[in-house]
Amino acid sequence: MTKYWIATISKEHILRGVAGSFIQVCHGKQAPLRRMSKGDYIIVYSSKIAMTDNKKYQQFTAIGQVMDEDIYQYHMTEDFNPFRRKIQFMAAKECAIIPLIGELDFIQNKQKWGYPFRFGLFEISQKDYQLIASRMTGSCSD
Repeated sequence: MTKYWIATISKEHILRGVAGSFIQVCHGKQAPLRRMSKGDYIIVYSSKIAMTDNKKYQQFTAIGQVMDEDIYQYHMTEDFNPFRRKIQFMAAKECAIIPLIGELDFIQNKQKWGYPFRFGLFEISQKDYQLIASRMTGSCSD
């Protein structure tokens, strides 16, 4: 059964992921990636442009589909070897989250709407996925 996910990743990092057809979540941890299966869909939310930046960005920045069941480790530095999954990213435009908050079921507390994104990777309903995807691949009106 197909599942739908949101990953919280800075824009700077997801641009590398899109270019390399991969996703890396929760500071490179393997366990969250194991929850996804081939054929699942994922949307990336970027609260910031850069991980070290405090300036708000608050955009959905990428959308794709898990390509296979493989999780692999990538050697980035001597002491950082994060786990990744292959993703087939779709052509999409960025969309602001603010206009969608009232319509998204996974945001239960509309006043503290940012709370779910603190988990780094979480499952959403097909309905929420379709709403966000339609804005990213169709017309995005802020």
